[in-house]
Amino acid sequence: MVAARQVRHIAGLAAIMGLGMLISGVAQTAERPPVIELFTSQGCSSCPPADRLMGQLAEQHGLIVLSFPVGIWDYIGWKDTLAKPEFTERQRVYAASRGDHQVYTPQAVIDGRLHVVGSDKEQLTALIGETRAQRTGFGTSLDLHEDNGMVVVDLGEAHGDVGKGGGVWLLRVARSRTVSIGRGENSGHKVTYTNVVRSIARMGYWTGAPARFEIPLAEAIGEGADAYVVLVQKSWGGKLGPVLAAGKSSNL
Repeated sequence: MVAARQVRHIAGLAAIMGLGMLISGVAQTAERPPVIELFTSQGCSSCPPADRLMGQLAEQHGLIVLSFPVGIWDYIGWKDTLAKPEFTERQRVYAASRGDHQVYTPQAVIDGRLHVVGSDKEQLTALIGETRAQRTGFGTSLDLHEDNGMVVVDLGEAHGDVGKGGGVWLLRVARSRTVSIGRGENSGHKVTYTNVVRSIARMGYWTGAPARFEIPLAEAIGEGADAYVVLVQKSWGGKLGPVLAAGKSSNL
């Protein structure tokens, strides 16, 4: 449900490559998988194509794909059964941090920086490539593993401009959820959502020096989740910036 005034044409992109070619290139990159966050809603008739696209992208090993259900369209006839207020707030903080204040569905945010209509495969593909090129030279290494019942995150030293560092977040994820929608614009349809975020827990704050963060595995897999993602994200003054490092559990 994209309002015309909210969607801007992103010009000056590099030539658009085929999706399969780009994803193959991403899959060969062991570090810094691009992170795609889809803000979607069960009450949005424009969202199912984006939801299906996220399912396709999630099959590629070189990407981290996340679905954030939001309730911004609950008032028009169907209350999103997976949405949480903190997801809606995350989308709004992104818009405020970028300064464009564009909030719509389906909205895909790439690496915490750029946004695009989530069903636009060609533009999303181009922005993944653009993000990979522009983020070279800043961030950190991330080693994510499980040890003695703990999820362990080892971060390296900062390289490039990471400001004062960033928050270290664990996102609890349900790999797939299918919802039968009873009312609203998608009434009578079943929609499958991929890598649905169920909650977010803060593991700590990374200042730019090598550091280790841990959380019990029993806490990482909970609240209806069966997998997890770890994001290190530049943050300041209540704003969200670029993703500095990312990793996911082996079953995603």
